[in-house]
Amino acid sequence: MKVLKAGTRAKCAVCDTEVMVVRTPATGPVLACGGVEMLDMAGAKTPGAHGASDLPGTLLGKRYVTAAGDVELLCTKGGKGQLSVNGETLAVKEAKPLPSSD
Repeated sequence: MKVLKAGTRAKCAVCDTEVMVVRTPATGPVLACGGVEMLDMAGAKTPGAHGASDLPGTLLGKRYVTAAGDVELLCTKGGKGQLSVNGETLAVKEAKPLPSSD
């Protein structure tokens, strides 16, 4: 993928994973799923498999972020690959606790 901005959708070249970019830095990060670079939605899938079979996969509706929080992706279709940006594995974003109503 060449241009990434908020709202851009991408899909994995190998599995069923699809994501939407929520937040991205000005520099162009490289999105990957299971070690394979992701495609724009018009791109054609290539037959094959991810590098490792023990990948945790992606979960529908979960947000994935980098440790620094500069890249955030929303999973719109789950799959078998693990998301990464520039080689850094993304983690599931934890929900913020609501304040107590005393």
